[in-house]
Amino acid sequence: MLNKIWCFFILISIAFGIGSGNIEAVNNSVFTSIESTMTLIIKMMGGMCFWSGIMEIAKHTSLEEKLKKLIRPLNNFIFSKLDKNSLAYENITMNMATNMLGLGNAATPLGLKAVEELEKINKSPDKLSDEEIMFIAINTASLEIMPTSIITIRSSLGSTSPGSIILGVWFSSIIAFISIIVVTKIYLKLRRV
Repeated sequence: MLNKIWCFFILISIAFGIGSGNIEAVNNSVFTSIESTMTLIIKMMGGMCFWSGIMEIAKHTSLEEKLKKLIRPLNNFIFSKLDKNSLAYENITMNMATNMLGLGNAATPLGLKAVEELEKINKSPDKLSDEEIMFIAINTASLEIMPTSIITIRSSLGSTSPGSIILGVWFSSIIAFISIIVVTKIYLKLRRV
């Protein structure tokens, strides 16, 4: 569906450019945006590789256990039925830690592994378990402490103060995270009735 929407916007832009006699401006903007997109991708790739490597190292050191202990009270509330020694719990913890650092791209592989493990323990494979629903919900409104990706984008686009958004990110992130947990918990209770 999203592909159709973007194609529609692109076609409308081209038609408007032709209709208004600005096809050269449309053509120039296409090539300018391609160049700036590639520059942004290259700048972000370094940060993503670095943090993915850090999270991989954390998985094989005591840092993972420290992260688990730090996030455990929150996870115990959110995933009360999930076995704390399971692979699903471990991947959920690492996914949440990565999301808290604002590394959504680095969190994706961990999130996919978590869903895979949650599906293995799902007693009704034809529908999502409570834990899968909650995990999807918290990933939709992930809690961010350090919005690394956004700061990188702002920095690469020439912002003089790329970190000035931190307070706004904390406020909106905390409100969204708490709201999604409350709404999802209510939904899960209603689903059982």
